Amino acid sequence: MEKPENEMTNQRRDFLKNAALGVAAAACGSAVCSCGKKEEKESGEKVVLLSPDGELVTIDSSHLRQVHKTVGVSREEARHGIPGRKFVMVIDLARCKNARKCVSACQKMHHLPEEKEWLQVRLMKDSPEAPPYWFPKTCFHCDNPPCVKVCPVDATFKRQDGLVLIDTERCIGCKFCMAACPYSTRVFNWSEPEQSAEVACLTYSPETSVPSKVGTVEKCDFCPDMARQGELPDCVTACPNGVFYFGDENEDVVTNGDETVRFSDIIKDRGGYRFAEELGTEPRVWYLPPKDRLFPVERGLEGLPDDIRNRYKDVLGE
Repeated sequence: MEKPENEMTNQRRDFLKNAALGVAAAACGSAVCSCGKKEEKESGEKVVLLSPDGELVTIDSSHLRQVHKTVGVSREEARHGIPGRKFVMVIDLARCKNARKCVSACQKMHHLPEEKEWLQVRLMKDSPEAPPYWFPKTCFHCDNPPCVKVCPVDATFKRQDGLVLIDTERCIGCKFCMAACPYSTRVFNWSEPEQSAEVACLTYSPETSVPSKVGTVEKCDFCPDMARQGELPDCVTACPNGVFYFGDENEDVVTNGDETVRFSDIIKDRGGYRFAEELGTEPRVWYLPPKDRLFPVERGLEGLPDDIRNRYKDVLGE
């Protein structure tokens, strides 16, 4: 006897819902059983998916999860880094219009709430007479990092591939590294992070920086788990204007996903510089001056929520 059509549709919908959750559950492995599944309220936003039997089925978007595929590495490998690499980033200030796609992509990649920004876009002026310009600010992964020197438990460390990471399983929340960082790129988890059960039960690695833990310090990590797979950080690929170049100084190559150039050439030809280099921290992030900008600075203010626009009031003189 055939089942009623509405019952078959409900079964297909439940199958797709469980399949979507299963993508994240697969990354968790056996830990799912101990973590359990968190029932979340439906968002009201519907997504149409193609079922295994070729039919279109509509489910709520809250049932979808995005957990990046990662390569499992040992704790020793995570602390040593990727052999032969020396990662570097170049940021072209002439191309930035504060689209903030880099910020949202970073938050999505690391399962951060909207109010927590590892990557910030500042509005800068070099002098009272100079025009303002947009300034994306990541962790600078310094070659002479003061944060590493002050950590009493070796929770923050410098790898041979140039990256500075944090091991939150070692972090005791003393915040010495935050006080030592002259760039204020670190944030502290004052309360228990809100994250889905699928993310909370992932196996932690300093290379992924997830899941987050209360009472620990976090920051931009340059997405080393993606670099191991030959992929660019999400901030690079999400930027619609090619602001971020990422690559390997040893190979003398950086790319923004569309354009690949020699690192040494772009720094030399465009007058690249490192922010506050006089501090002696030797950052691994280089900036290209905001010369011949593609967009007026006002373009970056369009459509901003009031709380974000208010960040720029002092520079704008409002």
